[in-house]
Amino acid sequence: MNIKDDQSLKSLFEGFYGSGGTIVISRAPGRVNLIGEHTDYNDGFVLPIGLDRSVVVAGRARSEDPCGVYSFDFDEQVYFDVAEPLDRVHAGWPRYVAAVCRVFAEKGFRVEPFEAVIGGDIPIGSGLSSSAALEVSTATFLAALFDWKIDSRQLALNCQAAEHLVGVNCGIMDQFTAVHAHPDSALFLDCRTLEMKYVPLPHDRIKVVICDTGVRHNLADTAYNERRESCRKAVEALRRFLPGIAALRDVSLSDFERHEEKLDPILRRRARHVVSENQRVLDSIEALRRGNLREFGRLLNASHESLKNDYEVSCPELDTLVAGARKHTGTYGARLVGAGFGGCTINIVEPEGLNDFSSAVSEEYKRAYGRSPKIYPCSPAAGAKAVKV
Repeated sequence: MNIKDDQSLKSLFEGFYGSGGTIVISRAPGRVNLIGEHTDYNDGFVLPIGLDRSVVVAGRARSEDPCGVYSFDFDEQVYFDVAEPLDRVHAGWPRYVAAVCRVFAEKGFRVEPFEAVIGGDIPIGSGLSSSAALEVSTATFLAALFDWKIDSRQLALNCQAAEHLVGVNCGIMDQFTAVHAHPDSALFLDCRTLEMKYVPLPHDRIKVVICDTGVRHNLADTAYNERRESCRKAVEALRRFLPGIAALRDVSLSDFERHEEKLDPILRRRARHVVSENQRVLDSIEALRRGNLREFGRLLNASHESLKNDYEVSCPELDTLVAGARKHTGTYGARLVGAGFGGCTINIVEPEGLNDFSSAVSEEYKRAYGRSPKIYPCSPAAGAKAVKV
């Protein structure tokens, strides 16, 4: 389906539900995190960008229950009442939509019956936050359809609560980025205070390239929640020596190095990744400010090694893509992105070497696994918006 053109989306919706009434179309981008992985739920720092790939929702109000939603990507239609128990809604994408409706309704926002179609071009399960894009696009659609008065930060927080309701105890980064992304900059976000600033990117000197392993994961079924629990336990253990800390965000590298031997070996590795990754985010912002792309790339490489060895969320396919990217002379840095265990890598590449990079990485991956990775050069994109047509 053509998700870029409003009139095409309107025609697709009317072809499914018939014409008439005011139609609202919303879009929310996926995201890729330049650096700052698994820090968001530790009250830490992240540096994501919105992607020029998105989830769209097109729909209108209807006069009576139930809500009806059709997914073009899954060729599936579902019906649900906003008040019905979430476990009665079909698992997968429908449950995310229903969870958004439930959370906002419980917080006092008007959510009445509607009918809608959904589509997108974010690879699902790839670590590019298709679930948050779906949540934010749904909420942005509902806000425009029912004339909500809501702060953008609260919209992001409510969408995070919807994902928690589904069963993924995620941090705030994905939803916040889908709402607030900027087309010319990365978004530096303090996940504790939600203070943010935009960090300009040198578009003439770098290209962001995503390489997809084709290995899919389900966050609720992976070790994501285990890693989060390990971080909580590490804070409890470190609090005996650092009584003022509330999260790993509060632990400096020097403090951690003084006390790391007192931790269980697994908790030590998990905490070391988070503490060092927070510092890498801050160092990356300074490297970008100075235009030092080699240093920025070094920090991305170090992030991958930490995710692989300390946080243990990589896999052979991700490591193969990263190793192949680093062999290319035009690559500044490469690392896995997202929860891990599959999905994608992010690569910062010299623009003039993009074609050679794609060919070399694809050939090496195909030799190892008998299939080519999908490669997506991308550009930073704006956050969610809605229009009436």
